[in-house]
Amino acid sequence: MIGRDRSPPRVVFDTNVLLDFWVFDDPLARPLRAAFDEGRVVALRSADCDAELADVLARPCFALDADLRSMLLAAWRTRAMPIAHVFPAPFACRDPRDQKFVELAVCARADALVSKDRALLALRRRAARVGLKIVGAAAAPAVLGLAPDAARV
Repeated sequence: MIGRDRSPPRVVFDTNVLLDFWVFDDPLARPLRAAFDEGRVVALRSADCDAELADVLARPCFALDADLRSMLLAAWRTRAMPIAHVFPAPFACRDPRDQKFVELAVCARADALVSKDRALLALRRRAARVGLKIVGAAAAPAVLGLAPDAARV
């Protein structure tokens, strides 16, 4: 379990997880979103990850007006901890567009990278070698020690 040695755990969310929080209101992501909203996790962000989030939120398929996009981005930038200097990770994601999340998580010494992306989830073993857990949103609360049952472990 993560989070006992320092509190709260430091987490990188990929863009799809943030979409589940704010656009899709995915029931599987709600416990993790609650932990984020309540400050029980420290979300980490980088300029590259922020740029991707802004780009994705602006896509017509989501039909988000400019005011809502601005509000979501401002809330994210206010509540997530910026990591100014991100360096290459010791392993690569097969999807170069997702490498920014790996690099942020490794460089910032995140406790976990939370993702729905298959290419990122496929890196679990390699990430574990450097102390990083890569997990899905549904499993993240237990892995991070945020779930009620995790306190008893």
